[in-house]
Amino acid sequence: MLLEDLKIILKVAEFRSITAAAANLDMRTATASAAVKRVESALGLELFIRTTRHLRLSSAGERYIPQCEQALLMLDQAKQNMKDGLDIVDGELRIALSSDLGRNLVQPWLDEFMDAYPQLSVRANISDSNVDFYRDSVDMALRYGSPTDANMYGFKICDVPRVLCATKAYLAQHGTPSVPSDLTQHNALLYQLHDVIQDVWEFSADGVKHKVKLTGNRASNDGDMVRRWCIAGHGLAVKSSLDMSQDLLSGRVESVMSAYQATPTELWLVCPSRQSITPAVRLLRDAFREKTAVILEQLADKGVI
Repeated sequence: MLLEDLKIILKVAEFRSITAAAANLDMRTATASAAVKRVESALGLELFIRTTRHLRLSSAGERYIPQCEQALLMLDQAKQNMKDGLDIVDGELRIALSSDLGRNLVQPWLDEFMDAYPQLSVRANISDSNVDFYRDSVDMALRYGSPTDANMYGFKICDVPRVLCATKAYLAQHGTPSVPSDLTQHNALLYQLHDVIQDVWEFSADGVKHKVKLTGNRASNDGDMVRRWCIAGHGLAVKSSLDMSQDLLSGRVESVMSAYQATPTELWLVCPSRQSITPAVRLLRDAFREKTAVILEQLADKGVI
């Protein structure tokens, strides 16, 4: 009985569908179906009861699947323990990245990391949507904001100031805001999260918080789109200083209203379980910390943050 077949069995049990399990594993439905038949044939038992519309565990499957899952976890942990002891860095890194950070900063960092560890391969999932580790084929996520699920294992990479920014051309044409109330006279480039447009921006100065509701003619659920609009001179944006770092350091955009600080965030590398924290993950965590520290120091030296 092949271990890969058992892994497919667990996915089928998880999704209650051979088709959905195959899609999650990036394989043909026929391949997953053949794996199920091989395991059932080897056991001499039917693990699933199939109807025209549904698939559910049989009584034998209900007994077998939990033990199978536990056995595979033990084998994976034993394999990982051996690698840890030998400092082996290999395998596939399946990482979820936000659109802006992933495309404009992390991509070259991953290339450099793979050059240092040529036995690694990378599969990058680029999206601003929240990651579901039980649905999406990823082992870790680099995300803004601390983990909200107590079952997740996370490494804080750094604190990230947010900045209000625009191009010099836009400011020359429309004026430079000096206090939050001035922003109502400007075109805001808005981010949309879960179909909700983030049109209320919050700033603080001397311990006092200021909220202002904005209007704008552009909104997107893609952070990189908001950045592109900003550097094209279409309006003002509140963005992570990391996302805008190359533009801020090059002078393509400039930080404005610096006396008022936009609400900061944090960057975290999140994993679904302790078993998923491999030597490669720890090395990648350290690389992210080093890279972000350099950028934040450059921004501070320039007076941006």
